[in-house]
Amino acid sequence: MEELNKYERARIIGARALQISLGAPVLVSVPKGVFDPIEIAKLELVKDAIPISIKRD
Repeated sequence: MEELNKYERARIIGARALQISLGAPVLVSVPKGVFDPIEIAKLELVKDAIPISIKRD
């Protein structure tokens, strides 16, 4: 994945956290005690597991 700027990163984490909070399956193993969708989305981003892409013009 290309380097994301801070706005793209925030948008992707927010969109993925919303999906997770609405019941989407989590795509990485989550450590015990982590229940926050935003933290889970951050873990997925670090592990390059988020199925969201950025289209740049």
